[in-house]
Amino acid sequence: MTERYDCHYCKESLFGKKYVLREENPYCVKCYESLYSNTCEQCKKPIGCNTRDLSYKDRHWHEDCFMCFQCKRSLVDKPFSTKDEQLLCTECYSNEYSSKCHECKKTIMPGSRKMEHKGNSWHETCFTCQRCQQPIGTKSFIPKDNHNFCVPCYEKQFAMQCVHCKKPITTGGVTYHDQPWHKDCFLCTSCKQQLSGQRFTSRDDFAYCLNCFCNLYAKKCASCTTPISGLGGSKYISFEERQWHNDCFNCKKCSVSLVGRGFLTERDDILCPECGKDI
Repeated sequence: MTERYDCHYCKESLFGKKYVLREENPYCVKCYESLYSNTCEQCKKPIGCNTRDLSYKDRHWHEDCFMCFQCKRSLVDKPFSTKDEQLLCTECYSNEYSSKCHECKKTIMPGSRKMEHKGNSWHETCFTCQRCQQPIGTKSFIPKDNHNFCVPCYEKQFAMQCVHCKKPITTGGVTYHDQPWHKDCFLCTSCKQQLSGQRFTSRDDFAYCLNCFCNLYAKKCASCTTPISGLGGSKYISFEERQWHNDCFNCKKCSVSLVGRGFLTERDDILCPECGKDI
């Protein structure tokens, strides 16, 4: 007696009929499609055994239904993208959603490398130096007047040259006597300390920090012997080729200030009228 070979679900004989094995159990085509077939996202009909089932992220399509949402061209075995759960061919997605190159105005295709700066995008090959036309890539660059320049070209075309070292000034800098200097080059003529950011003065067109200028050129106070800079509006007293700080111009005996008052002299000393009346 011949062994029976029936559908696991409806128990009808499968002899001479197509069937599908699932977990080692045979099913007639009708039962299998009714129980296990996926529903096509596009046409909402079951995807039968005789049709290729295409899937993407747990969604399924008939082969003939797997197409671009906009242009309706088949996406079978082709690259595609999705937007709001809709399938789009690369071309339609690029035209609708991809960035446009700021230089050539063409679409920057998904997956291709692009360069971005201040909200604009470029193809990698379009992001070039305005002067030498070479791709900038990931190298440093300097924008100017809506154009981009590689650093060497910018320095050649626009950067001022330091009057001291003759090299381009790319950032910062100091202007002295209408001439540009690097901050590192603008130094005190005497002690060689940087003058940028601090008070300084000059003599014979040479710049000096205040300490050096005072030590080298300022007159000395006749009382305390320290330099009198006279800078920044500081006041001093001058009498017979001698000078005093305002705070040092005092009576030698009683130390009262003589600023704005009469005084007497006794050799190198200055005295108030009271102390000097017995001279």
